[in-house]
Amino acid sequence: MEVCRTHYAANLMAATPKASWPWVRALLHSVYDQPDAVSVHAQFDRVLDAVADKLPNVAEHLDDARADVLAFASFPKELWRQIWSNNPSERLNRETRRRTDVVGIFP
Repeated sequence: MEVCRTHYAANLMAATPKASWPWVRALLHSVYDQPDAVSVHAQFDRVLDAVADKLPNVAEHLDDARADVLAFASFPKELWRQIWSNNPSERLNRETRRRTDVVGIFP
C-alpha cells in the first residue's frame, strides 16, 4: 500500500524526538529527491544507517514502513509525483462528506 508522503512524515515525527525533527525530515526527503528507483532504495538504506545508532526507534519505524514508503519507486518516474500523495482521495472524501452533510440523514 502506498502511503502519502506528508502523512508518513507526520507519523515518523511522532516517533522522533522533537530536537531531531529537521534532521530526520531532511533525510526522509532526500529519499524522494533521488533520480531513479535504484538510487531511491540506496538512499533509503543510507538513511537507515544514519539514524540506526542515534535514533533506533526512528530506524525501526522506517524499516517497518520500507515497502509502503518506497512503493512509488516501482512505477515509472513520470508517475511519481501523481502517486506520492493521496490528495485526490482526500478531496473525494471531503466532497462526499460535504454532500452528505447537506442531506443530513439518508432514508
